[in-house]
Parts: sequence; C-alpha cells; structure tokens
Amino acid sequence: MAARKTSDKAKPRSRQGKAANSMWGGRFAAGPAAIMTEINASIGFDRRLFRQDIAGSQAHCRMLVKQGLISAAEGKKIQAGLETILREIEAGRFRIDPKLEDIHMHVEARLAELIGEPAGRLHTARSRNDQVATDFRLWVRDAIDRLDAGLADLQHKLLARAEEYAATVMPGFTHLQAAQPVTFGHHLMAYVEMAGRDRGRLKDARARLNESPLGAAALAGTSLPVDRHMTAKDLGFAAPMANSLDAVSDRDFALEALSAMAICAVHLSRLAEEIVIWTSAQFRFVSLSDAFTTGSSIMPQKRNPDAAELVRGKVGRIVGDLNALLVTMKGLPLAYGKDMQEDKEPVFDAVDSLELCIAASAGMIADLKANAPVLQAAAGEGYTTATDLADWCVRKLDMPFRSAHHVAGRIVRLAEERNRPLEALTLAEMQAVEPRITKDVFAVLGVQNSVKSRISYGGTAPANVKKQVARWRALLAKEGRNAR
Repeated sequence: MAARKTSDKAKPRSRQGKAANSMWGGRFAAGPAAIMTEINASIGFDRRLFRQDIAGSQAHCRMLVKQGLISAAEGKKIQAGLETILREIEAGRFRIDPKLEDIHMHVEARLAELIGEPAGRLHTARSRNDQVATDFRLWVRDAIDRLDAGLADLQHKLLARAEEYAATVMPGFTHLQAAQPVTFGHHLMAYVEMAGRDRGRLKDARARLNESPLGAAALAGTSLPVDRHMTAKDLGFAAPMANSLDAVSDRDFALEALSAMAICAVHLSRLAEEIVIWTSAQFRFVSLSDAFTTGSSIMPQKRNPDAAELVRGKVGRIVGDLNALLVTMKGLPLAYGKDMQEDKEPVFDAVDSLELCIAASAGMIADLKANAPVLQAAAGEGYTTATDLADWCVRKLDMPFRSAHHVAGRIVRLAEERNRPLEALTLAEMQAVEPRITKDVFAVLGVQNSVKSRISYGGTAPANVKKQVARWRALLAKEGRNAR
C-alpha cells in the first residue's frame, strides 16, 4: 500500500501530543519509546489482512445496527467510509504510519478522518483480540481455497501426462535401485493420489477453522446484546466459537493449516527431487524446456533444473514456518499474549512459498517430455523381472513363495554370470536350476510383459492407469460442478 497524501490537519493526533497514541484513550499520558514503536508495529506484514479486516468490520457494523447498538444513519456512514478505505488501499493510495501499529488501527484512524465521531462507535462490543482472530481465520480460509485450486490444477496436469505415458515402461525403484518395471503413467499417478490427500488435509483444516471469534471481545465476551450468529453467518462461518477465551487465544487453526502445507510441500519436494534426478545426463529419463531450466555462467553445455531445485529448497522454509509457530505458541497461558503477533508472518511466508511451489510443479509437469527409449532400456536393467519369475513359480509350479524366491535368485545369479537378461536365458539353462520350469515362463519375462501382468487394484498395468485417470477426472469434474 503506497503512501496517501494527507494534510497534517487530517492526521490523527492524541490530546497528549504527537508522541502519544490516541487509540489508548486516557490511560497513557506519553508515547512509546522509538524501539517500542518498532517492535510493537505489525503493519509491515498484517496490512495483508485489509480485505478481511474491512469485511469483518462491515459485518460487525450491520449487526450493531440490527441490534440497535448504533443508529442506521451511523451504520450507513461507517459502511460508506469502509468502502472508501477499501478502494484507497486497492488503488495504493493509503497512508501507512507505524505509530498506528496494525491494519486494524489504520482502518479505524482513517475512518475517523473520513466520517468523524461515528467511527468511534464501530468498535462497540469488540476488541482487537477477537478482531484479529477473525481476520486471520478469514485470511487462512481464503489461502486454503487458493492452495486447493492450485493443487487441483496440478492434478489435472499430472493426469494428462499419466494418460499420455500410461504404457511407457520405466524402472520402479526401492533404495534408488532398480526394483520392478512400472509405467511412467503409474509413477505420475502416485503424485495425483498424494495431492488428493494434501487437498483433503487442507479441507479438513478449513472445516475446523470455520467458526467465528467475532464478538468474543477481549477474552470474556460482552455485556452488550450482540448477535454473534448473525456476524458468523454474514462472514461465511459455520457458527460462532462457543468459548470466548478459546476464540481469542488459540491459533491451532493456523498450526493445522501449516502442518497440511508442510506435508504438501514435502510431497512436492519428492517430485522435484525426482525431476532433478531424471533430467541428469546420467539418467536422461525426461527433459525440460528452456522455460523451466537455466544455464551456467561458465559451462555453456549446462541445462540446470533450477525450478525443481527451488521447489525442493523452499520446503525448508515451509517446515521452518510450522516449527516457528509451534514454538511461539507452546508456552502461552490463556488468553491473548502479544507473542501471538508473531503468528502471521510464518503463515504468510508458508502460503506464498507453497503457492509458488505448486504453480512451478504444475508448470514443470506440463512442460516435461519423457524419453521413452531410455526409460524402457533402464526398466530392463538390474533383473527387474525377477519377482515376475518367482510369482510364476508360485502360480504355475505351486511353490511356496520363499522357495520360488530362492529359485528366482539362483536364476538371476546365473544370468549375471553369463551377462544376459533373464529373458535371454535358454529354457535348458533355467531348467538346470528348476527342472519343472516350462517355456510358458517367457510370457512373464521382459518389462512389457511384467507391467501388463500387474492387474491387481492399484497395480501398474497400463489398463489400470487409464482407469485411475478416468476415475480422477470424474472426481475432479464432480468437484467443479459442486463448486458451481
């Protein structure tokens, strides 16, 4: 918000002089020390709450008028003044003064400049404690909605790629060692599932935070005849919070949202790490265009996956934001303590970082191209169909799995000694290990045969991948219809 030019006459002043803060009334005769002003001010970051603060004030004003606590004429002036302030802030014409501490006092002071004495009636039956708790819940709720939309977009991008590469084989890894063949589409679908759970956690957090603190006042409620159900409904909350102490003193809604964000960020980091590995010259599984890579200042051949690396790197900030707020809240007695002014910056930072990570991840998924020949060649390395051989022995020879595992292991060792893939061994060579093996075994060897055979629910078979893509598309389409 840029500075708004006003005359000295229009600036709010205390009767005690420039140094005192007029908002504190008669209790303080002198203003704070300069360092106190600096440490006490939160306007540098909580200005982001301006829309929520004005919306909360408008709802509160409507309730005060309905309850007869202020006149309709006063309410009309207050509402007009709040609309003016909203336009000024959105246009970048609002003056910031650190002496006014926070966004709430800035709005109140400007309202007094605009409409005079009626502005003082807006704070009837509320405190900055319930006001900021309400603003913050509204802001986090809006942020969750944006994050959810971003994750839905990421899912759509993943689904498009998963469908495109539903039958493209690649090595599946455990311990970063080739384990069994899977399809690239199946691998990408794993992240669709993760994003779905991330969205579920965010929605759960949103449902629990969706109660209104407004009207709890400082900590004990108010003796005035307010209608908290009215303001809760007006602001889109499910209900007013049932305990005034709890309403102003807890930030578990922010902690829960941060926790969901941290888990989501870890998922994005794992995807980013795989993109870093996959785009390396040693793997060459996928490529990214110039849009999501950078060069080197000294090595002209380099194409660095910096977008993925930055997604991976930002997770440390998001996890740190969660830890910061946990530590801030851990020793606070009820109800409000000024420590809780520190609640917003980690949440703002985490949301900013995660929104960027989600958008970058979606962009990279849409941009990447799979190197199918390299993926298929890699899928066959490391005897990744050995489990298929063991399963065949169980299914066709009625072997206990442990015995079949032993047989398959011996055949793998034979193939290693002769430097051949399993499917290149002769039937006679395999029968030297287990005489009952028949030529039918070759139907399960080879990576294409392997992935096609994995038809169990949740398995990597291309047909399964296509079914899961269709299932998720239907779920997302239903979400879209319900949202409308």
